[in-house]
Amino acid sequence: MQKKDKPLGRLMEYAGNRKYLTYTSLILSAISAVLALMPFVYIWYMIRDVLAVAPEFDKASNIAYYGWMAVLFAVLSIIVYVGSLMCSHISAFRVAANIRKSTLEHVVKLPVGAFDLIGSGKIRKTISESSSATETYLAHNLPDLIGAIVTPLAIIVLLFVFDWRLGLACLAPVICAFLIMSKMTGKRMQEKMKQYNDALMDMNNEAVEYIRGVPVVKTFGQTVFSFAKFKASIDSYHKWVVEYTKQLRQPMMFFTLLIDSVFVFLIAVSLLIVGRAPADKSFITDLVFYIIFSPLLVLTITRIMYMSENNMIVKDALNRIDRIMNVNQLVEPDKSVKPVNNSIEIKNVSFSYPDSDINALDGIDISIEAGQKVALVGESGSGKTTLAGLVSRFWDVKSGEILIGGVNVKDISKIELSDYVSYVFQDSKLLKTSILENVRLANPKASREEVRDALHYAQCDDILAKLPEGMDTVIGKNGVYLSGGECQRIAIARAILKNAPIVVLDEATAFADPENEHMVQHALKFLTKGKTVLMIAHRLSTIVDVDNIFVLSEGKVVESGTHKDLVKEGGVYSKMWKDYITSVEWNVTKEEQNG
Repeated sequence: MQKKDKPLGRLMEYAGNRKYLTYTSLILSAISAVLALMPFVYIWYMIRDVLAVAPEFDKASNIAYYGWMAVLFAVLSIIVYVGSLMCSHISAFRVAANIRKSTLEHVVKLPVGAFDLIGSGKIRKTISESSSATETYLAHNLPDLIGAIVTPLAIIVLLFVFDWRLGLACLAPVICAFLIMSKMTGKRMQEKMKQYNDALMDMNNEAVEYIRGVPVVKTFGQTVFSFAKFKASIDSYHKWVVEYTKQLRQPMMFFTLLIDSVFVFLIAVSLLIVGRAPADKSFITDLVFYIIFSPLLVLTITRIMYMSENNMIVKDALNRIDRIMNVNQLVEPDKSVKPVNNSIEIKNVSFSYPDSDINALDGIDISIEAGQKVALVGESGSGKTTLAGLVSRFWDVKSGEILIGGVNVKDISKIELSDYVSYVFQDSKLLKTSILENVRLANPKASREEVRDALHYAQCDDILAKLPEGMDTVIGKNGVYLSGGECQRIAIARAILKNAPIVVLDEATAFADPENEHMVQHALKFLTKGKTVLMIAHRLSTIVDVDNIFVLSEGKVVESGTHKDLVKEGGVYSKMWKDYITSVEWNVTKEEQNG
């Protein structure tokens, strides 16, 4: 195994100069473990001297001396151990901080699409919990593990110092238990630990997505059972835990039986050695020592078993950090080129996601003149959102190029590209802060008046009127929550304040109820005035007046033209339009019947 594959070697890459504190901590922990055994030796001296003069116990000498030496070594062991922990904690804090820092620095440079692909819940959990796992490992687990390893080695030496026969009697069940332990904590256990963390990660991610989807349930009256992925992740975790527990039940039973049977072996061997003859005082003294000392060996072996799990946890944590670090960042140009206008040109673009060999887009050619409004339509999975995301450079294209104002988006810096393109998602998210600050994210230098105007043009006056502190109201505080349509209008206000010349609308009215949809449409009308607009729509009535419609199917453009022309052609779009009209008429009829 190479050094870089070992958890300690990997962690020391983040430690800088503090790595010497980690090594010092391990040395001090080993010394502390040896010192901790010395009180047992002095206790044996006390027992030896007492038994030597029995029954005239008052003749026993040096008892007080041995007692104070036992106390001295116990105190020294504690002091050295505290010093070990101080060193390990300083190093551990630096390592955890550097892991978080380097991972976050990498994450902020990742393409936006990576957050949807990996899952924002997984990224948050990985950065938070994986770095915490490394901190716990370096600060506590590793020093304790070294102490736990040194202790049985020193104990084995002491076991053979007094009576090798009794020493073997103590070691026999421990060796058998150790063999069973190795079966439970080997590569198989490491793979099981990975599966366990994967199950937890999936459950966490699906929980985040479930909570984000609650507005959909409220808007469309769906039941919680529609969130099959969340329930499936819980069922999968439950099934895994039960099966794994059953697999470990038998080996754990034998391990516990053997590790707790040291006294049985010790007494059995003692009876065989002594036979029917009375035991001499020296043998009895040695036996008492082993009776006192052997539980310590059992304890340390048990600690090693549980600590080996910590090694697997931190290794898995580092692997999860690596998975994020291995996602390619967007390459920034040496010198940003400024677009000459607001046109968009998509030239022979193909794209596949990092975890797939199948093209999500294949040979797309689309030209959008400055100031035009175009729409992308198609079935779910046809590539609409993917294509819109590439315009904003959420990912880099696999082949071909995307031009804004005649300039390849790869030659425009991330900041400047952000100034040119506003993206309104179908499930826009707001931060747990005031509405003012949520809108001001688009332009941190904007005044209160400019934010207020943006909210007005985004049809948010009714939202501010019902809130206790207007636009200074903190969302999520004191039970203040907004509906999906209200959140969407706040997000549109953010885009209005940004005032980018290109606007991408990804099904911006998807989560809005009829009342909110009407207001959202008014807000979008103001937002898109005079702008180049690329919109994705599932409600075809919203795109009948756009300049051009591109119909996508399986990652390719199969039709393009105006609404009237496409309906006349009788192709894919015409069928979509007929199906849409039918569904609208059916819903209206249903509402009339219910009314």
